[in-house]
Amino acid sequence: MTTSPSVTLHDGHTIPQLGYGVWQVEDGLAERVVGQALEAGYRHIDTAAVYGNEAGVGRALASSGLPRDDVFVTTKLWNSAQGYDSTLRAFDESMDKLGLDVLDLYLIHWAMPAKRRFLDTWQAFVELKERGRIRSIGVSNFPEPQLDELVQTSGVTPVIHQIELSPYLTQERLRKVDAEHAIRTQAWSPLGSGKGLLDDPTLATIALKHDATPAQVVLAWHLAIGNVVIPKSVTAERIVENFGALDVTLEDGDVQTISGLNRDERTGPDPCDFDVE
Repeated sequence: MTTSPSVTLHDGHTIPQLGYGVWQVEDGLAERVVGQALEAGYRHIDTAAVYGNEAGVGRALASSGLPRDDVFVTTKLWNSAQGYDSTLRAFDESMDKLGLDVLDLYLIHWAMPAKRRFLDTWQAFVELKERGRIRSIGVSNFPEPQLDELVQTSGVTPVIHQIELSPYLTQERLRKVDAEHAIRTQAWSPLGSGKGLLDDPTLATIALKHDATPAQVVLAWHLAIGNVVIPKSVTAERIVENFGALDVTLEDGDVQTISGLNRDERTGPDPCDFDVE
């Protein structure tokens, strides 16, 4: 079976570069599709408290028969639980639902710059890591000023920064900032959330050349530029198809052409002003 390459985080832990995300997947369905993803070869599952499917993910993990250390599991703290004490409580709730003793990666889901609770939240993250409850800690959807403040104030640098990122939103500046901090960039909505990216004729041309699908070409592009990437699908065939991106090797020219599709076009909220709880 094909296996995803792993990348080393700055804390010494490794993460499979191609994972499986379960955003907008109902809890009951999550158990089935995560099981299918694990059967297809994925060994990295990404969920979040606000998705409401941590329990389904946990059931899939328990019934998979795979050793715990063979599967990298990420979940995220939702905005309403930010703050030191509330973070500790929310973490325990997530772990109960997942059925895990140790979490591979915990992320602050959004910075919420106007609320300014991310520093107290990060303190709780650091403590949970020191206790051995979490192997690695990171952030998601942080604008550059808040990311810099977190690092400078706490002295503890996130290992991962998960952001919306696709060929239509290449995030070159933020990827550069992440790299300067030795933070690995992770892409959510890597395939453009069904908003037309996969119909782009340039991708169709490159896909034809490689006997691949546009989705496989986009995922291969993410891998080629160093992103950790977590495509989501609830269709068994598409789950397998996306994993097949590991067999697609793009030429340098292909990578540059795909990067040139950037439109700075978001499909989700702007982290600079998103503060929904």
